[in-house]
Amino acid sequence: MKKIVKKIRTIALAIFLVPVLSVASETYDFKKENEKKSIEILNVSYDPTREFYAEYNKEFSKYWKERTAQNVIIKQSHGGAGKQARAVIDGLKADVVTLALAYDIDKISQSTKLFPQDWQRKLENNSSPYTSTIVFLVRKGNLKGIKDWNDLIKEGVEVITPNPKTSGGARWNYLAAYSYAIKQELGDLTKIDRNSDKFKIADTKALEFVKKVYKNVPVLDSGARGATNTFVQRQIGDVLLAWENEAFLAINELGKDEFEIVVPSVSILAEPPVTVVAENAKKRETYGVSTAYLDYLYSPVGQKLATKHYYRPSKPEVVNQEDLKLFPNLELVKINDVFGSWQEAQKTHFDDGGSFDLIYK
Repeated sequence: MKKIVKKIRTIALAIFLVPVLSVASETYDFKKENEKKSIEILNVSYDPTREFYAEYNKEFSKYWKERTAQNVIIKQSHGGAGKQARAVIDGLKADVVTLALAYDIDKISQSTKLFPQDWQRKLENNSSPYTSTIVFLVRKGNLKGIKDWNDLIKEGVEVITPNPKTSGGARWNYLAAYSYAIKQELGDLTKIDRNSDKFKIADTKALEFVKKVYKNVPVLDSGARGATNTFVQRQIGDVLLAWENEAFLAINELGKDEFEIVVPSVSILAEPPVTVVAENAKKRETYGVSTAYLDYLYSPVGQKLATKHYYRPSKPEVVNQEDLKLFPNLELVKINDVFGSWQEAQKTHFDDGGSFDLIYK
């Protein structure tokens, strides 16, 4: 009887993984994975996803158990996205990565060959199941009168933001500030000719603006959560440049009598992407469940949980429309419009010798 039940469970799991089989390597042995009673995967993620994945992992484990009878244990690793990418490159055996920006995942692919370079085409919405943006968190009363990016360069204003060399969120912060300054010069950001003299003049002014912002930064933490702790717990700074979800989390955990969210006139569309680290997952015999783990982020359950944790769902139609009213309307700049691509933005601004090194000394 036990053998019959085991066989039925194996068949059920194999049927469920048909879509996975169609795209996976022909050399991967799904049968070994299917026959395991228990399986463990490692999700290497960035700083502010801690609370979201703590809840999502429980939901996915429950779903997977009901669907396949297989127990799945999900381990988490969190930190600044750049540092997390470096850890995977240096040998951390991630089954999946859920990082703050595409460049860090590109870097893993290029450096390790653990998954294809076209990884971002594998899932919907550029493999970003949720999006976010950058807002300001200020102390109750907003004594410095901070309303927009230009207020960050005023004398006496202390700005808290992480180090863009190690933090994905910090890079989004930098690019959002730069985009604001570019917009002041060019207006429409959807039709930029980055080879024109007009853009070159605007670029020079934008870099000067960002330099003034960083002149007001007293400390650079390695990740977004560290910067939040510096601002909230250590009481350093007048304004925190924060992921939108981090700002809402601070407000709801610590109370509206402590902090306020200030929404700038323009910010950036942040797309934190995900992918299976295919070769690691195959060696660890977790490829099927790792793929399903990321697919489930796009399910109504995954999308509703993302919204609950203050991420903007990539499929807003499957969540409660009342919940979406939480997110403020503002102009969101797309990285490709202003910077060409993440690769170009990284090379120009964040690689050694790039703009950040020149403006922050």
